[in-house]
Amino acid sequence: MKHIYSDVIQFRGTHYDFGYYQGKRIKNSLTIINRENQWKVRKPRFTVSEEEVKSAIGRFAPGIWDELLGLQAALEWPMERVLQEFGGYRLDYVRSGCSILTGDNYLIRNYDYHPKTYEGRYVFFQPEDQGYAMAGPSQRVTGRMDGMNEKGLAIGYNFMHRKNPGDGFICCMIGRLILEACASVGEAVEMLKEIPHRHSFSYIVHDTSNETYIIETSPRGVEVRRSRACTNHFEIMKNENRNHLVDSERRLEIMQQEQQEKRLSAHHAFRLLNDKDKGVFSDLYSSWAGTIHTSGYFPQELKTWIALGGNQQPVQFDFAKWLQGEDVNTERITGEIETDIPFVHMEENADWFKR
Repeated sequence: MKHIYSDVIQFRGTHYDFGYYQGKRIKNSLTIINRENQWKVRKPRFTVSEEEVKSAIGRFAPGIWDELLGLQAALEWPMERVLQEFGGYRLDYVRSGCSILTGDNYLIRNYDYHPKTYEGRYVFFQPEDQGYAMAGPSQRVTGRMDGMNEKGLAIGYNFMHRKNPGDGFICCMIGRLILEACASVGEAVEMLKEIPHRHSFSYIVHDTSNETYIIETSPRGVEVRRSRACTNHFEIMKNENRNHLVDSERRLEIMQQEQQEKRLSAHHAFRLLNDKDKGVFSDLYSSWAGTIHTSGYFPQELKTWIALGGNQQPVQFDFAKWLQGEDVNTERITGEIETDIPFVHMEENADWFKR
């Protein structure tokens, strides 16, 4: 059993200042050292120009470009390296899992991925210049794995496949763009139709109207449907699915059966995804599909939950109070994961070298 943690980061200010603050925090950190070693094995196919990324981001959430400039100033890196690490555009993404369930004023999500990619940051950000305030775990610093903004829009995403990639944004940056710029599920649906997609994912959005939409996206098309459960296969764009869907279909069936038989409260939905004996939680860490966190978002009350590992009680945050200026007292979220694989933010040798 490995004890793990996520640091809680709180910031109110401009995007540039936020980028600078984050850059100073991560400079010379294990995350940066490990990521540098990871690039030595996974050679980046990165030929995009600075102006292309700036233009792509500027269409949807220009404040994020200022955040990247702040990161560059703090880290003292060439912009090409900043964009390779944090730009979220035309980068490659490795397979992952994930399960999402929504109900009466909640979105519960299992984030299933590889420990060597998990950077252990739970971020509260309230911009003073532009864009909506948000709370949620970050990925590649600027991106969001899942989250909720001040308007009560919550989002999570589920991996489908990465074959035949296109010129576009990767999942975690898309999550950030939606939270930054959209106030409702309707606005999120429209933006997801406009955003260029690098890989194939389903994005699940839920808001104060209690509506849930699943937006199936790929570089070749976007389809929208209504459902309250989603795993790792498309229901409309079936021609985009992978060949092996047994585990994805199994997890979806478990969640849908529970929804049909019971009126699932948020607590029961959380337990369904986080308890190791319910069939949704995954321990396939070496296969890039182990559950690292279970998160919960409650749009009407503006509250969030998160637990690291399985069989855990969630740490609960009052985002509404935070928006009013009351900082959260928790500085670090802790949990346990049943794996020997090192985490990129807390252990050396979290790279791809064979030893």
